[in-house]
Amino acid sequence: MHFFALKWSRHLLIIIVATISVSSAAPANAVPAFARQTGLECTSCHVSWPELTPTGRQFKLNGYTLGERQSFPLAGMLQLSRTSTAKANPANAGDFPRDGDVVVQQASVFVAGKISDHVGAFTQWTYDGIDHRASIDNVDLRYANRIDIAKQALIYGFTLHNNPTVQDVFNTGPAWGFPFGSSSVAIAPNASTAIESLGQQVAGTGAYALWANTLYGEFSSYRTADREFSLLRTGTDRSSDAALKGNNPYLRLALQHEWDDGAQSAMIGAYRLSVDRYPDNTNTTGPIDRFRDVGVDAQYQYITDRHRISMQINTIRETQDWMASTQSNPSDVLREIRGKIGYYYDRKYGANLGYFSIKGNSDATLYNTGAADTGSVSGSPNSSGYILELDYLPKRDVRLMLQYTEYTKFNGAKFNYDGFGRDARNNNTLYLLAWLMF
Repeated sequence: MHFFALKWSRHLLIIIVATISVSSAAPANAVPAFARQTGLECTSCHVSWPELTPTGRQFKLNGYTLGERQSFPLAGMLQLSRTSTAKANPANAGDFPRDGDVVVQQASVFVAGKISDHVGAFTQWTYDGIDHRASIDNVDLRYANRIDIAKQALIYGFTLHNNPTVQDVFNTGPAWGFPFGSSSVAIAPNASTAIESLGQQVAGTGAYALWANTLYGEFSSYRTADREFSLLRTGTDRSSDAALKGNNPYLRLALQHEWDDGAQSAMIGAYRLSVDRYPDNTNTTGPIDRFRDVGVDAQYQYITDRHRISMQINTIRETQDWMASTQSNPSDVLREIRGKIGYYYDRKYGANLGYFSIKGNSDATLYNTGAADTGSVSGSPNSSGYILELDYLPKRDVRLMLQYTEYTKFNGAKFNYDGFGRDARNNNTLYLLAWLMF
């Protein structure tokens, strides 16, 4: 125990020193591109980045165009992290790459901001320090404008993006939901929904509108990011990328309300994504598997200079029809719920508590890989647990984060879920992250 504490203390010191060195080396004006453009503090648009405030949502809805166009709309991001799994399996080290090491988790370059009065962009290129691969990350290109209808403002626009829900202005969906930072070293449950699994593989084109700052709606269509859209998945592993049949529709509706001079806001919404996917991405003429995701989400925020409270909840029900793949069942269902409550004091000190659960019917062919650590001997996708996160932001562009994930169930069971004696609690992780924006 004493050795473990000394090892963690040494790695904590390495991360803090590296963070101070990098942030101190940056000149005073080396702030993220959006802040340079608008002249606003990061906390004007973010509860604590990347979670948006009402001001941040307006900035995004208006196509990232508020403020003065910059000659060099560049920004950067660096993530240094250390993950400690409760029981890493030394006999199966491939499932625990770099566990216990300080790693450069990600390094990103952003080209982001105003292009013209009505056109703006958010584009990200990322180097993955675990897989040692550089590729396109999230992209959201927008045209936005406004008109008056019934004496109320209607903000409307069009978007081209490469990750379902990356275009959304609320922090409930998979792309921008909690946890905002997480380990890429720790093993994760087998099951996930389609809407969570298509990032940097698809091209989404859509139209959106917000009327009277109350009613929000969006319709987008997703297709494989190939031919004229191939830049949207530059550098990705195309051998495992999804291949979709035709255009796949996404519908989003939400009601929001702000009061107390904007200090408080709330939203309730729903969305639906339909996906027809080829099981073999090298054969796009045969039968497809069909996925239907229906989600309901809600959000509340209370924001002052001293106190900031935010709560989000998101539920997804997915039906899976195996019309091409051979699974144990002709169809399966997944139900996922994620929730978070967070508090920040003086915009520097924060704590977040999250809950997650994914459940569905057992399917031995789909979920039981037969492998130690990652398999499910019962064929069940059920996993659940809690996330406790502590945050410290000594500067507006530096975040130090300590996150603990506890599993109450993993791949179908609390004990011996893989048939090789591994328990859910063996996957509990302690994760330390230094997150720098510049």
